[in-house]
Amino acid sequence: MRAEDSVIDVFLDALWMERGLSDNTLSAYRSDLQHFADWLEQQPGARNLLEVTGEDIQDYLDARRERQISARSTARLISSLRNFYRYLYREKRIPADPSVLIDSPRQGRSLPKSLSEADVEALLAAPDISTDLGLRDRCMLEVLYACGLRVSELIGLKLSEVNLRQGVLRISGKGDKQRLVPLGEEAINWLDQYRSRARPALLGEAFCETLFVTQRKQGMTRQAFWHAIKRYAQRAGIDRPLSPHTLRHAFATHLLNNGADLRVVQMLLGHSNLSTTQIYTHIARERLKSLHAEHHPRG
Repeated sequence: MRAEDSVIDVFLDALWMERGLSDNTLSAYRSDLQHFADWLEQQPGARNLLEVTGEDIQDYLDARRERQISARSTARLISSLRNFYRYLYREKRIPADPSVLIDSPRQGRSLPKSLSEADVEALLAAPDISTDLGLRDRCMLEVLYACGLRVSELIGLKLSEVNLRQGVLRISGKGDKQRLVPLGEEAINWLDQYRSRARPALLGEAFCETLFVTQRKQGMTRQAFWHAIKRYAQRAGIDRPLSPHTLRHAFATHLLNNGADLRVVQMLLGHSNLSTTQIYTHIARERLKSLHAEHHPRG
């Protein structure tokens, strides 16, 4: 174990305490810092993370640029390095912050990929609901689309966080922030069917507090659901790349297309800042443009 690995561990523990970041975010920070440390070891002089200069960071960024690594990935790396070195400087582990003069690369504003309402209907109808697994998957797709959840929020749902009588879910989102999300009649119907029929059949005598379970009598995993949704997309005739997050985008886009208030969508998605939600207005605007071009005589 390298000496700087323990420094990374201490930094990540402090970051978790201060900001309550998710395991996925902390894992991304660790990966960025370890890759930088690996690169440093291969350079002449073989510095470690505590001996880094601004020139070292710039050289690393230049090396990544030559490999044509995306601006988005590089921006995340720079964020990791800045937070790491600010922490070390604050804790007086280093005499100066070597990341202070590094600029983030410019990123184009990419629009989230979404689905049409017809595509969503085809996807929801793809599972074979005569089987326990098919009923579970139909229920998961319905809840994901009805509530606009992150996939981590969906697979992490517990029985105690579902209230069918009131028609709401209690969601623990990023930073352990909780929000109540309404289900809607369709999602309530599928949840009722799944809980009364498929879930008991899959669990047998076993106990699991997670809502969505597998044949192994454990909670559903992110990877398993990812593969399932790709399989159902293929069955539904959707030929473009699709992920669980695509249904979250569809949820937000379809709400705005049908007149929902942006701040309501922000609350339902669990976004801390309205600016994060505003990207969906671009999608709604693009849809209005295409409808105008298609149907207006002067389009």
